[in-house]
Amino acid sequence: MKINKLLIANRGEIACRVIKTANAQGIKTVAVYSEADKNAQHVSMADEAVFLGPSPSKESYLRGELIVEKAKELGVDAIHPGYGFLSENAEFANLCAKNNIIFVGPPASAIEAMGSKSAAKHIMEKAGVPLVPGYHGDEQSEAVLKSAADDMGYPVLLKAAAGGGGKGMRQVWNENEFSQALNAAKRESMASFGDDHMLVEKYLTRPRHVEIQVFCDTHGNGVYLYERDCSVQRRHQKIIEEAPAPNMSSSIREKMGEAAILAAKAINYVGAGTVEFLLDEDESFYFMEMNTRLQVEHPVTEMITREDLVYWQLVIAEGKPLPKQQNELTLTGHAFEARIYAEDPDNEFLPSTGTLALLRTPRETDVVRVDTGVVEGDKVSVFYDPMIAKLVVWGENREVALKRLISALGEYYIDGVSTNIEFLKRVAGHPAFISAELTTTFVEKHHDSLFNSAASDDTQDKIPAMILLVMLSRKRNACVAGKTPAIWSNAGAWRANSQHRESIALLFGHEEILVEVKHQSSLTTSSWEISIGEKTYIATGAIIEGVLHATVNGYKTTYSFSTNDGQYTLFNKDTHSKFSVISPSLGDDDSNEDNANFSAPMNGTIVAHLVEKDQPVTKGQPILVMEAMKMEHSITAPYDGSVEEFFFQPGELVDGGSTLLAFSSKEAKEA
Repeated sequence: MKINKLLIANRGEIACRVIKTANAQGIKTVAVYSEADKNAQHVSMADEAVFLGPSPSKESYLRGELIVEKAKELGVDAIHPGYGFLSENAEFANLCAKNNIIFVGPPASAIEAMGSKSAAKHIMEKAGVPLVPGYHGDEQSEAVLKSAADDMGYPVLLKAAAGGGGKGMRQVWNENEFSQALNAAKRESMASFGDDHMLVEKYLTRPRHVEIQVFCDTHGNGVYLYERDCSVQRRHQKIIEEAPAPNMSSSIREKMGEAAILAAKAINYVGAGTVEFLLDEDESFYFMEMNTRLQVEHPVTEMITREDLVYWQLVIAEGKPLPKQQNELTLTGHAFEARIYAEDPDNEFLPSTGTLALLRTPRETDVVRVDTGVVEGDKVSVFYDPMIAKLVVWGENREVALKRLISALGEYYIDGVSTNIEFLKRVAGHPAFISAELTTTFVEKHHDSLFNSAASDDTQDKIPAMILLVMLSRKRNACVAGKTPAIWSNAGAWRANSQHRESIALLFGHEEILVEVKHQSSLTTSSWEISIGEKTYIATGAIIEGVLHATVNGYKTTYSFSTNDGQYTLFNKDTHSKFSVISPSLGDDDSNEDNANFSAPMNGTIVAHLVEKDQPVTKGQPILVMEAMKMEHSITAPYDGSVEEFFFQPGELVDGGSTLLAFSSKEAKEA
């Protein structure tokens, strides 16, 4: 059956990815979307789009019957499920078949066979696929499970038979821990899956997670497209994958590939699938599970084989033979994939939500690829997985590919949400990762060197550029406000017969650094002498088309930057420095109006002007109120004087860092 019209029952980057291949094949596409995704990229990329319902997945993307109903109304030939959501749902695959719609995936029977870890182990055992020593039986009494653990020797791993994502899983290091660990694992499994059936397996202390990409067609053909190493994980979820697996001998690669094909044929598999193995130090390997769908990390396989795996899926779904046989496949070079997540690595990798205030990706080439479903200004929602994109690179060998990965991560700039980019850079640049000393406990093993949120010496070296950004932003924001303020109203502006000083406190996380700034401006140029402890710098520069051009002690550097909710962020290949300005002092002369800070502390709304223009006010008197994050903030007079101009009116929105008003001292007025 020919596929002329394809519905993608998914969202985000995988929906965009499938649409690209479908477009290249001349296949019309239909997107589906929820309330949260009505303006999403996959919706705009597709030829047609259909609304499913409210934002929660169970009310939209998991409504299989509604999706099939919409597909029939629109004359769709096939449905591609992507990954996640309905991709491994046997009922959905059956529903498609009953309605004469091609399900771009395996038959429901194959999904069911691999849906239970326990049942899958029995099938693999019969097929001769190597298994981790363990107990996979139906008898679930604690005595039987503990006896199996005692026989195989500790440590052991308790696993929920219906589990996934690390839930219902416990390591047991000795027999005294067994009972407590079993009870905890069963409770968690029941809460997560409604099933507390447990497996007991020998726990490998230094395993690697290596998976084989397989494809099978309806003509009995099957091939493996080599392997991926997915050992580096957090919370049992992958963050950096690579292909091929480093230090893998060709003989082991062939044996694992053949075992993966055995596994696929044991369940009459059709389409793209991934057979996951644990690879021990002695090169023994053991079946772990089979994912009956396209994997998130499939691009690294595409990079080393130069094959389009989504195209392969569509060809096989139409009933055609595999595009290539095993002897026609080649492996060239090395590839990495880094998953860019909106999350906070320093806070247990908790997801981060918000608007992508800044989004700059590395330039895509034949060797650098970005798979994403968002653009600048999009929102990262609470409703879905926080993955923003996948950064994929290729090199002639692992060393070259890794250098490209680190370089490309340095060119990925995101603000508005917390991300794991800096963490990924630390992982990719870690000596153990560079040496390919990979295990599934890599992050835990190297925890101390991977997690460090304090301001580093390198960050402090960037402080002159940060101060320059603050000063130039003040001047720019005053002009953007729609007024031309008095020349003395700008911090850093020219004054007759004087060079004034200002103390500025920069906050990095919980660390505060005090900086002394001497303004050396003239009528035509602006420069600043910046002192940090014993070090002194001379900084000049300009903001041109959203880029900071900084010259510090004669050394020129450019930075992308973002200002968001009162915070500044500087980006370049070597820097991702987030900071805010707190409580600037009035310096040596409290009567010096140029030292006053009248910048909005964060994005907000002007509530009220508390005084009139030119009305005399005294030091400490409130003169303006703004609201931000449901709290009111008062701007007070730093000395006796009067407001010369308000740059924003009540009810107007202001960006963090914007100059709110021009203020003149009493002495200046009398002079």
